[in-house]
Amino acid sequence: MASMKGGEIITEALIRDGITYVFGICGHGNVGMLDALGGARERITLISPRHEQVAGHMADGYFRVAHRPAATLTSCGPGSANMVMALAVAQTDSSAMLAITANVPTQQFNRGPFQELNRHYQADFNSVLKPVVKRSFQPTRVEQLPLFLRQSVDTMLSGRPGPVNLDVPFNLFQEEADVALEAPGLGHGARRSGASPQDVARAMDMLLDAERPVIFIGHGVTLSGASAELTELARALSVPVISSPNGMGCLDMRDPLSLGFIGRNGAYPANQAGRHADLVLAVGARFDDRSASSWLPGYSWNFPTTKLIHVDVDHAELGRNFPPDLGILGDARTVLAQLLAELAGRGVTPGERLGAWRDRIEGWRAEWDAFVAPGFAGHVSPIRPERIVADCRSVLPDDAILTLDSGVHHNWFMQFWEARQPQTMLNTWGYSGMGFGPASVLGAKLAAPDRPCVAVCGDGGFAMVPHVLCTAVEYDIPAVWVVWNNFAWGAIRDIQYGLFGGREIGTAFYSGANKAPYNPDFAAWARAAGADGVTVTRSEDFAGALEAAVASGRPSLIDVHVDADVRPPATGTWELPPIPPKEPVFGAPWRPTVPEGAA
Repeated sequence: MASMKGGEIITEALIRDGITYVFGICGHGNVGMLDALGGARERITLISPRHEQVAGHMADGYFRVAHRPAATLTSCGPGSANMVMALAVAQTDSSAMLAITANVPTQQFNRGPFQELNRHYQADFNSVLKPVVKRSFQPTRVEQLPLFLRQSVDTMLSGRPGPVNLDVPFNLFQEEADVALEAPGLGHGARRSGASPQDVARAMDMLLDAERPVIFIGHGVTLSGASAELTELARALSVPVISSPNGMGCLDMRDPLSLGFIGRNGAYPANQAGRHADLVLAVGARFDDRSASSWLPGYSWNFPTTKLIHVDVDHAELGRNFPPDLGILGDARTVLAQLLAELAGRGVTPGERLGAWRDRIEGWRAEWDAFVAPGFAGHVSPIRPERIVADCRSVLPDDAILTLDSGVHHNWFMQFWEARQPQTMLNTWGYSGMGFGPASVLGAKLAAPDRPCVAVCGDGGFAMVPHVLCTAVEYDIPAVWVVWNNFAWGAIRDIQYGLFGGREIGTAFYSGANKAPYNPDFAAWARAAGADGVTVTRSEDFAGALEAAVASGRPSLIDVHVDADVRPPATGTWELPPIPPKEPVFGAPWRPTVPEGAA
């Protein structure tokens, strides 16, 4: 065994496990690691954004597209603390990354050196990150690095993926030891658990007996790579599919069986199908408050009147919000393949079934289409939100990747975007972190350099991380940013209007004595950074601007002024106790007094 420095051991382990990108920012605590990465620059690429939060979102976006992890590297103290939000976003959306944080030298533990946290335990940065990672490892000897590196990779990629922290004291990067790397990890999706034959048979019995079944899919289907199995099963049984945002595209959303998103800002056919279903097969989905109308019966779902089969790789999600009639701990692709095999063994001929149920759904779809059609018709000023969604869909190819952070723009895309392929709509869903959209698009573009990658981001969210433009120009990453400029924290302003008598404070941007709407010139900001930038105030101009930005092959920003007073129609609800929930704008909650179809 050759003697290696700790930084070299980490570098070689990353390369061995197929990690080709490190997104990191320098500090005195990690210069030893930077030196090791510099020595391997032909085999692993270091990209240094201008803020650690962006590094985390880049790694997150990279994994969601490539399904291979990247690493981040931050120095001790504030630099690593800046990773908390990005790690929380990744953890709540089941996205893997290896977050390497530096810490103070072990020789100085508990002496209170520069940037040590030691109120309760020496060098206690692990406790900062524990709530937002699957596991935090802190080696204190170089000899521990091979084991901890292998365990870190296995932990972040096995089961439900998620971020893992490796907290490395400064001296370990430079100290040497005669050690050998351990065997590489198995990688994402290498271990796949399935259902028991009895549970598969029972699930198929329930599916075949149901008169009004739906399938509800989440990020677990995307992560499992189960698009083909889902599509085959849905079509074989003629069962409509409702999707969470991170599951969108696993079934082509142009398919007649695709009903879109459910919940407050869901599509009306999805909420109606959820309310009236007699069986829900949920696969890799969490039933969070926004996709379950805050769990209020009759708004999106009607459990326990509706029977529930819940499949998830994480036992903690089975029964968290709705106790299932049949809970299956298993990988989405494996269980869906088992159901297909069971169906084939039953001798059931695939083909159109459930005609009455599908006719009812088509009726709801027709009602919804008629209700929303005027918003998509023609060109008006100010620009209506629907125009942005429609023009993005008409200009971008099927394999284009959208990244969205939180805001009213996200509500519009959840409701009306038609994803054609999996892993093409990246959302910050669980933790809803602003800045994810404009930052993660950089990682997405590195993972898919030959595909258009467009961040649709709010003006507030973009203003949190405008330095993404610097990173894109510095490293020649030709991403596109569409800044949804409505001069407000629009989603929160709308909540404030609705719940507090139309009063507004602190939720819109104004300047001057006359309180004129204010924002910086985002297009000029982009040009100052060396990117292309244009401003669009006429709806007729947006599609052409987007087409030109994608074709340019350069980092490009479109500052598009959108009407702030047009709101997405609520078809479910969202409760913020103790304030009573608002009723849907279109449709109404429905809860049967007896099971539907009973005498």
